[in-house]
Amino acid sequence: MVHSGTSVVGVSVRGLGKAFRGTWALRGVDLDLAPGETLVLFGPNGSGKTTLLKILATLVRPTRGSGVVSGADLVRARDQIRHRVEILSHGSALYEELSARENLSFAAAIRGDRPAEGAVAAALERVGLGEVADERVRTLSSGMKRRITLARLLLRRVDLWLLDEPYTNLDREATKVLEAALQEHQERGGMAVIATHNFLDGFKLATRLAILARGRLILDEPRGTMTLPVFQELYALRTEGGGR
Repeated sequence: MVHSGTSVVGVSVRGLGKAFRGTWALRGVDLDLAPGETLVLFGPNGSGKTTLLKILATLVRPTRGSGVVSGADLVRARDQIRHRVEILSHGSALYEELSARENLSFAAAIRGDRPAEGAVAAALERVGLGEVADERVRTLSSGMKRRITLARLLLRRVDLWLLDEPYTNLDREATKVLEAALQEHQERGGMAVIATHNFLDGFKLATRLAILARGRLILDEPRGTMTLPVFQELYALRTEGGGR
């Protein structure tokens, strides 16, 4: 699974499961992702979407199953994977007493990265925060804080983006920045798994559509095989009764 013109290698997991205190949040998930693909994952609250993203990011260890992310074993090569993955979680942590610029520089430093000169400023400028780059985060709006986490994506060239509800607190202008950045990422052979409840924007971003319910992946199809109304109807039928 190597994309033409790039060294990016895909993702493959088999029988992935995660139990928390005896309750299975994820059960028997099989998933393959090729370079250049974006899988958009839909599912009710509690269906296991965030758990799956955290496992792929190596933030949570699977209880069962195996997997490879960009050529590295999901369990035995966690440090390697962390250098090849960027996760934007629903509540990405920022240091409130640091500025936007300092937050990005610090995040890069703790990963052992050294952004090129001017890269931090360019990323903040692209997300519309150039004029407040040196303001303390605690003085910024929730929308501005979300833009800082988006800028973090722009700083690193990694193989896999894992985005958990990326549209939260993003206005239309910032959403356009995200969509353009994702397209560039795909064109480089980068991959993405996006968990969202936003059918309209999520459908547009996807090369593949998936539904997770009660911890199981119950649909995984190319976007071109169905229209948005058909997918929404399938979603309603397949998730009847909720995600728990």
